[in-house]
Amino acid sequence: MAILITGGSGFIGSNFIKHIDQLDDSQVLINLDKLTYASRVKNLQDVSRGEKYIFVHGDITDKQIVSETLSFYKPWAVVHFAAESHVDNSIGDPSTFINTNVFGTYNLLECVREFLLDQNACEKERFRFIHVSTDEVYGQLEQSELKKKETDLYAPRNPYSASKAAADHLVNSYFSTYDLNSIIIRSCNNYGPFQHPEKLIPKVIMKALNNEPIPIYGDGKQKREWIYVGDHCDAIYNVLYNGSPGETYNVSSNVEIENIQLVNILCKMLDSKVPVCNYTYKNLITFVEDRPGHDRRYAMNCEKIGSELGWSSKSDFEEMLSHTIGWYLMNSEKTESRIELK
Repeated sequence: MAILITGGSGFIGSNFIKHIDQLDDSQVLINLDKLTYASRVKNLQDVSRGEKYIFVHGDITDKQIVSETLSFYKPWAVVHFAAESHVDNSIGDPSTFINTNVFGTYNLLECVREFLLDQNACEKERFRFIHVSTDEVYGQLEQSELKKKETDLYAPRNPYSASKAAADHLVNSYFSTYDLNSIIIRSCNNYGPFQHPEKLIPKVIMKALNNEPIPIYGDGKQKREWIYVGDHCDAIYNVLYNGSPGETYNVSSNVEIENIQLVNILCKMLDSKVPVCNYTYKNLITFVEDRPGHDRRYAMNCEKIGSELGWSSKSDFEEMLSHTIGWYLMNSEKTESRIELK
């Protein structure tokens, strides 16, 4: 009764491990993680399952370590989070994203395919491969466009989203060609504890606490949907046990907000939680040159997962945003002249 989780020390992966740790103590959780700059061993320091939590330090592009991990632990499922995910970085160095997101996913799929050759028919039927994707594969929407459905065409516009789209196609091809019981789950923007400060919400929090300019790309009117990471993890858990092989499920909260509106909300909350004399954190907002190919809007229709699996996002956006700020305040410390994550 083992589940292999790739990238389990990252933001969403670590939250998923905590989520499943609370719901099901029968599973052995194997965390295969390369421990890049965006992963932290500390994220899982409070997961104490004895021999039922196993950390494997390794790269999904390494066929030997992936194959040996599958062969030794014989998981009934793989939940694939491991990915390079920061769009800005993909613009500066696309090669890392192609290697991890495309070749890494291919290598993982191929190792799983070979692993299943030695399993009996019942074990093959039970096996699940959950691929965690993104709304960015659909490309940008105009303000008047309907939200994207699972059957809509791909239209990625940056190296990150293109690499995730390529990974999606590989996953679908292994379902069609090799009968691998794979499922794709596409989520909108996540927020919550343990997110790396390169992403918008923790970046705003940390910049504000350090009294540094809060950079906003372009006019700040790029619109995104935001989901609390715990809701996303709940959806993944639901799909893992109840989703249909070969299907794709959109996961969103229907909370659509412009970046500048979100930053203003964060600044107002910080004014209340960590007041500073003589100014408001909004004074730190600084508009900077927009990044190349910056998509204006993402939005997904998630009626399918609701109608088929009974899942819906349950968290209140501002309540969980406040909770997230609280987590960063509790988990930050003064280091010389800066405030940084512990």
